[in-house]
Amino acid sequence: MRRHILSAGRISVVGLPQEMTHKVDAMKKPTVSKTRDLERRQLGGTTLRSIGNIAGSQRASPLSPFRHRAFTVVWTATLVANIGVWMQSAAGGWLMTTLAPDPRTVALVQVASALPMFLLGLPAGALADLFDRRRLLLTMEIVGTVLTAGFAILVAQGVVTPALLLAFIFLTSAAAASIAPTWQAIVPQLVEGKEDLAPAVALDSVSVNISRAVGPALAGVLIGVWGMAAPFLVYAVCNLACVAALFWWHPASGPARNLPPERFGSASLVGLRHARYNRPLRATLSRATGFFLFASAYWALLPLVAREQIAGGPETYGLLLAAIGIGAVAGTIVLPQLKARLGANRLVDVGSVGTALAILLFALARQTPLALAAGALAGGSWIVVLATLNISAQTALPGLVRGRGLAAY
Repeated sequence: MRRHILSAGRISVVGLPQEMTHKVDAMKKPTVSKTRDLERRQLGGTTLRSIGNIAGSQRASPLSPFRHRAFTVVWTATLVANIGVWMQSAAGGWLMTTLAPDPRTVALVQVASALPMFLLGLPAGALADLFDRRRLLLTMEIVGTVLTAGFAILVAQGVVTPALLLAFIFLTSAAAASIAPTWQAIVPQLVEGKEDLAPAVALDSVSVNISRAVGPALAGVLIGVWGMAAPFLVYAVCNLACVAALFWWHPASGPARNLPPERFGSASLVGLRHARYNRPLRATLSRATGFFLFASAYWALLPLVAREQIAGGPETYGLLLAAIGIGAVAGTIVLPQLKARLGANRLVDVGSVGTALAILLFALARQTPLALAAGALAGGSWIVVLATLNISAQTALPGLVRGRGLAAY
């Protein structure tokens, strides 16, 4: 939910139990039947059909996941928590511009936020596959809430330094990174069927981008009214909704596992091996690397765009982030029509070109309206690429290595 989502493909080997089948597939080069290959070919220079067919062929209602009570409760709770996440993110970036406005130092905020995912992604995927996912989520969400509440107190006392801010961002990002694949992996359990998975992906994007539109704007207001500590404290309160939803949710037990438990180290290696030999996943990873390596640039320097180029305050920075969120919501709304008309490959190309144009507009912006237009274009372009690659990664993986495969993505 709060991170990304996944579904599983299945490969059968005659004469083996289903769980042993997945074990064999994970330990060897994944082989895909011709029929399955035609269904799952995606995102790459030699694709025949895009994964847009998966969403398009099932024709599920965009709101059909809400018929599942567990999905509704967790989706609502994560929407509230995500508003707090974006409030904290906006406040952290702006706080650094007041402590050390040097561009390299401000960019370190984005580094501290993204580095834990790079370092912990694959081990986190192994955790998602080896341990009880609900308990793991609960534990780390509580840890993140306590860290943020403690940091809010330090901000209120005025003792925060640039190094302390970066350490806080790194720790909270590490807590989030350690459960990011787990959040992705529970979605099939929440919707209880593949027919509602594609709409669940879209609704997850809606949740994230509504919070992206609302959270930063609220952060700017809170900073102006109650001071810099307010967004951090409010995030800690918002995250309690997520903790409460996880306490409430008790997923149905899955099929009994007939395999011995995997060790953590070997489980991580299996994830790497699967990512290496799974051709559909490899194609998705290639496209994702090419896009996000450059598209992430404006996130790192957006606080300085607001403060130095436009000469605005925290409210301006919040508005720029809100514009990105609004653009992403609009992109989510038109995504099915665009995918049906263009296909997944062309859609990713269009989103990449739109992102490049948005970065150019950010560089030229000296007035708020042009920066807001750039933000809206950036948000719409970001979400069409992200959602397309996300579904592609989901449909490429069998259940036994779901968390580890998503961690590689």
